[in-house]
Amino acid sequence: MHHRPRARAMSLTRVVLTSGRATDLCDLRLSSTYGGLPDGYPCKPVNDLAIKSLLHEAELASPTTPIHLVPPPRAYPDHYAGAFGPVELLPPVACVGTFRSTALHPTHDSVLHCSTLTIIWFQDTPHVPCECDAERGVREVDWEGLARDREL
Repeated sequence: MHHRPRARAMSLTRVVLTSGRATDLCDLRLSSTYGGLPDGYPCKPVNDLAIKSLLHEAELASPTTPIHLVPPPRAYPDHYAGAFGPVELLPPVACVGTFRSTALHPTHDSVLHCSTLTIIWFQDTPHVPCECDAERGVREVDWEGLARDREL
């Protein structure tokens, strides 16, 4: 009787962190940062609300997976200040990705356990990160400090 190795879930792509750890991107949601912008203009209160909404959606989608927000770059293209302060722009594409890697705890069986982390970041284009071309903030994530082991 032959035992076949347990099949792992297919990933969208592999991302290598600056620490050298390989992670598999298992789920990715891309959205327009300002696609649902209410009347008004991009400013700090609007951006903070958009980020809060992304964090809430990620928590609802996977309540047991830890979430990390890569602090987004904020641009101030002009000196116009309306009722809610100056114009503040985030990169145009909001990303919510769930990553998986080998277990953190050395005693966890690598076939039965993995580590997971949902990362939220912003980027300029709607491309899927791959290998070493992911946004720097994603590649520099402290996986060991933020991810959590779970049983498959």
